[in-house]
Amino acid sequence: MMYIGAITASYLFTFSLMPLLIKYLNKKQVVVTDYYKKDLRKVPTGGGIIILLSLSLFFGISGLLYLKGINLLNLSKLEWYSALVVIYFGSFGLIDDFWDVGRASKIFAPFFFSLPLSLVLPHSGVNVPFVGYVELGEFFLLFIAPLYIMIVSNLVNMHSGFNGMCSGLNAILLTTLLIKSILLSKEVVIMLSCVLGSTLAFLLFNKYPSKIFDGNVGALSMGAAVGVGIVASGFLVSGFVMLIPHTLNFLMYVYWRIMHRLHPEDERWKMVKFGKVREDGTLEVPNSLTLKWVLPYYFRVTEKQVVLSMYAFTAVFCLISIFVPY
Repeated sequence: MMYIGAITASYLFTFSLMPLLIKYLNKKQVVVTDYYKKDLRKVPTGGGIIILLSLSLFFGISGLLYLKGINLLNLSKLEWYSALVVIYFGSFGLIDDFWDVGRASKIFAPFFFSLPLSLVLPHSGVNVPFVGYVELGEFFLLFIAPLYIMIVSNLVNMHSGFNGMCSGLNAILLTTLLIKSILLSKEVVIMLSCVLGSTLAFLLFNKYPSKIFDGNVGALSMGAAVGVGIVASGFLVSGFVMLIPHTLNFLMYVYWRIMHRLHPEDERWKMVKFGKVREDGTLEVPNSLTLKWVLPYYFRVTEKQVVLSMYAFTAVFCLISIFVPY
């Protein structure tokens, strides 16, 4: 019931405030162009701040109640530190939405945001299927764990670009982690429940055609929640499995960057951020060098069809990951 309550409370909070946020952001002209619409409409961005606010408010109220001697949820230190790390990531994303912090900071700063979790992790090694527990000590706590969370948040941030894609994929990942955590009696289920509830509500406004985009604040909040959920529960191997599509997308992008550096004059490797929409509503993309562009490069498909295919692709690996031995 605690999990259902956390999901429901976060969902209702996000659902009720999102229309007000959309109206406010439109009024303040905090908008970006949706390049995959024929009319190139302007869509408010930064809506993921509600996900960050929802988590902060939930744990903030829980903290105030705890100070009054009321510990309704019996939250562990691991839950508190998990929420703290997600809030760090989301706050960094919020700053980046308004002041570009630079590529290097986006890549490496999150490593240090992850370190507080190492103070309370119940393990310092990796459970390898069919091998057993491999103890790594401080090397795991001070390097592997924060690095894993940092990489996951960046993978999630990169694998986006279409209406509802980032929030939908994260909803699938968070649901998978929550199911596996409950089955194996892990501790961070309240944090995962809060972020999942907010993400599901946000998806209603972010799905095609989007009324609002998540921004870096949303992508990093959701991505950090996934990374923290994996590391805190010791699901590093099954986490890798569920993130195979995200990893594949990253490797495709790295290949693209390398070929562009080697052949800067070749149009095939030109760095392009967006495709466009044909008159019939199907997508026209410049290459097949990111995962979301593979289908529209070879077939005449719409944005909505591509997003659904990405959902299905990720769902397959998430289902497999549930059965990866712990």
